[in-house]
Amino acid sequence: MIEIYTDAATKGNPGVSYSGVYIKNNQDKVYRTSYLGTLSNHEAEFASACFALGICKDLYPGEIISLRTDSKIVVETFETGRCKNKDFQPYHEQLLRLAEQFSFVFMKWIPEKENNTADRLAKEALQTHLYE
Repeated sequence: MIEIYTDAATKGNPGVSYSGVYIKNNQDKVYRTSYLGTLSNHEAEFASACFALGICKDLYPGEIISLRTDSKIVVETFETGRCKNKDFQPYHEQLLRLAEQFSFVFMKWIPEKENNTADRLAKEALQTHLYE
């Protein structure tokens, strides 16, 4: 099973947004960041989850994925398969499409204190961008 921790950092709401992704696979550890664009906080969390699954699609196709995030809305919409907010709908649909690439994907909400690595990666990427 592949464990993914994902988080987003945004300057403003909406604002410049970055993703932080930490992936654990037995002995392997993968650390990635990505510029997400100008997004709201929730959109950035969705986009970060999509970014994480996209990485795993390339590195671990067909595996069992456990995606962990401190975003309740991302977990709730994924688990229910429904997304009422039209702004989140494209991200929700992308998550569902990406999930089809794996034998099983489940998402788990975790408190912020358990998401330190992904949080740090996203915040560092954002800070680096702000001072360029």
